[in-house]
Amino acid sequence: MTRVYISIGSNIDKETSIRKGVDDMRQAFGDLELSSVYQSEAVGFDGDDFYNLVAAFETEADVMTISRQLHEIEDKNGRDRSGPRFSSRTLDLDLLVFDELITNDNGLEIPRGEILENAFVLWPLAEIAPDLKHPVTGNTYSEHWETFDKTKEKLYPVAFEW
Repeated sequence: MTRVYISIGSNIDKETSIRKGVDDMRQAFGDLELSSVYQSEAVGFDGDDFYNLVAAFETEADVMTISRQLHEIEDKNGRDRSGPRFSSRTLDLDLLVFDELITNDNGLEIPRGEILENAFVLWPLAEIAPDLKHPVTGNTYSEHWETFDKTKEKLYPVAFEW
């Protein structure tokens, strides 16, 4: 079995979009481990704040199958891919970690570079996988979070009722 970590984000009807996205992921992948939900400012564009979290699950599927399923879930939840890369979205599902896989092929960067660049990815990942080692750096996600410059992004946990 492969352990997979997915970043989930939304800034359009974010509570509903997050709930529906998580429900669809549960239908597709089974039991999910979920981090807390965090609110962050939009990064790379002016827009409404995002809700972000990280989900983990076990799978026997290959990485391309998981990637396709994530795109299908985004599409089912109204994801508009016609706009610029950095824009508002109903649901954004990013494959962060696929066990110890390291690749930058077929449009997939794993581990995803955003892990070490954005607090809204690193903090929830460090919350649910503190002792997991980044396959490139060899440091744990909690070590990365400890040394992360927390002044560059405003991020805080929010009470989220499931």
